Amino acid sequence: MELTFLGTSAGVPSKRRNVTAMVLNPMNNQPNYWLFDCGEGTQHQMLHTAFNPGKLSKIFITHLHGDHIFGLPGLLCSRSMAGNENPLTVYGPQGIRQFIEMALRLSGSWTAFPLEIIEITAGEVFCDDEFRVTAYPLTHPVECYGYRIEQQDKPGALDAMRLKSQGIMPGPWFQQLKRGETVTLSDGRVIAGRDYLGPAQKGKILAIFGDTGPTPAALALARNADVMVHETTLEAAMAEKANSRGHSTTVQAAQVASAAGVGRLVMTHFSSRYDEADCEALLRECQEIFPATIAAKDFFTMQI
Repeated sequence: MELTFLGTSAGVPSKRRNVTAMVLNPMNNQPNYWLFDCGEGTQHQMLHTAFNPGKLSKIFITHLHGDHIFGLPGLLCSRSMAGNENPLTVYGPQGIRQFIEMALRLSGSWTAFPLEIIEITAGEVFCDDEFRVTAYPLTHPVECYGYRIEQQDKPGALDAMRLKSQGIMPGPWFQQLKRGETVTLSDGRVIAGRDYLGPAQKGKILAIFGDTGPTPAALALARNADVMVHETTLEAAMAEKANSRGHSTTVQAAQVASAAGVGRLVMTHFSSRYDEADCEALLRECQEIFPATIAAKDFFTMQI
């Protein structure tokens, strides 16, 4: 998987940072992308990347504050005017349907593609053979969620050399054996694929937090994640102000990363009061507690 940050500012954009949006490239067999939040100007940010809005298949909204959704009507309309007919599903808290439908109706707009809007609650929101996405409630003035994206474990590699040594040559049945299925050969032998598979490859885990103050749900959301994306709106010395508004500090995010046993912490959602030098100081605050921390910038892409 690859995660690209299109906006890393909190509340309002700054000269160097747009408001929140992230694109996840699942890098699976389907050429599609997932978008997490869609702050104002997100489609403009996408113009500076290789991402095509027409290839978005899913949009996950954490909450309905403007810096996370004001770019959504424009993106949907542009996608429609481009003549794209690929279906799109939007997931978000209660009210996301009303927001989208009212914005389209009052502006005399529509979508030329199948648009599904799913209002979520805590729990599993999507699952297929490759991924499972679960929403966790966070602490914020409005209903807000974080998303845990779990890649399903992949079957181990098929031991083709062992099969050949037993006189089982490659054929269409190899695909069945790779899936762990049992096949009957022309000579009557019954071969169980699971007996020829190596250890399963554990899927990656990505935890994307919406805006939040300290919350007990954080540990379950981030537990053993390979990458945790967490807001660091304000510095440690401003904890009271941050928490009173449903936000977190550098130190609080780092403490969650440490307690949850994550692989890497990615800081984002920086208050526009901070310039680039200030953000480096925020990064040092996190790294003092959780060394495996990096600070996201707009258009930063990371491998997961």
